[in-house]
Amino acid sequence: MKLIEIIAPAEHSTTIQGIAEHFEVRNFTLGVISDDGRITCRMLVQDEKRQRVMDALQGALTTIEMAHIIVIPVDAALPRLVAEEDESEEKRQAATREELYSDVAKGSHLDGNFLLLVFLSTIVATIGLIENNVAVVIGAMVIAPLLGPNIALALGTSLGDSELIGKALKSLSSGLMFAIGLAWLMAILWPVAMDSHELLSRTTVKLDSIALALASGAAAVLSLTTGLSSVLVGVMVAVALLPPAVTIGLMLGTGQTALAEGAALLLAVNVVSVNLSAKLVLLYRGIKPRTWGEKKKAKLNTILYLLFWFISLAVLVVVVYSKGEKLLGG
Repeated sequence: MKLIEIIAPAEHSTTIQGIAEHFEVRNFTLGVISDDGRITCRMLVQDEKRQRVMDALQGALTTIEMAHIIVIPVDAALPRLVAEEDESEEKRQAATREELYSDVAKGSHLDGNFLLLVFLSTIVATIGLIENNVAVVIGAMVIAPLLGPNIALALGTSLGDSELIGKALKSLSSGLMFAIGLAWLMAILWPVAMDSHELLSRTTVKLDSIALALASGAAAVLSLTTGLSSVLVGVMVAVALLPPAVTIGLMLGTGQTALAEGAALLLAVNVVSVNLSAKLVLLYRGIKPRTWGEKKKAKLNTILYLLFWFISLAVLVVVVYSKGEKLLGG
């Protein structure tokens, strides 16, 4: 349940009130007209109706320059409002596309804070992998900011938003390359023990690695669309991406190119799996643009996106299988 506040010219108050009545919004109030001729309207909207109400408001006010729609979280309301049962809306997300976009866009922004978190998590992960310390490796996952760019990439294709896709690709590639480069530098300065199980386990690809990455991407989108905490799934995504990236840098820094190739293959499989499952869940949850033109563009993007990731995963699985056959044959 969220509070939707609409600030618009007073002459549009009847339209806004009509939308509230059409969707049977229980709590609707009109404020006083301000000096600039605008009025503030508020409506308390339950989760199952919020996306439809937002779409209607945008359709009515999108061309009005002085109109603003603001979504405000509600921690509690008295008396309690019981959610309406509507089986036809069982897949409707608790968060609207606008709320999802706001949350995801913030997490995918490439700035000093993002790079600092990558820097810190890479250092912690490097120490954990070298020292074979599971607790330290897990600690690195908590601060790794790799959830945002991956989910932004999937959401960008769902909405047909080329700008968001570009930002996500830039942040994800920059973060991973920064982690690999920093780990490579640390390998030159810090002796790397080749008997570390935590390190060597990131140089091979197994079915459980693919399953973990697929589950991570799916859980990440579910957590965002249902309004649940994304902290734990953020750790899951980081587990799938940061340790392999760090391992690549460490192996390159110590001249172990064969092991670096294995870690690179694991990273590639995980990136593809996370993004593929995230996209499939967004598709299942019905996340799509509002207007017909945007939907047409997003549909094409979705088809190309899914084809790319499915083909990429298939190719990588073949490569993994062929490498396994060579090792058995050797």
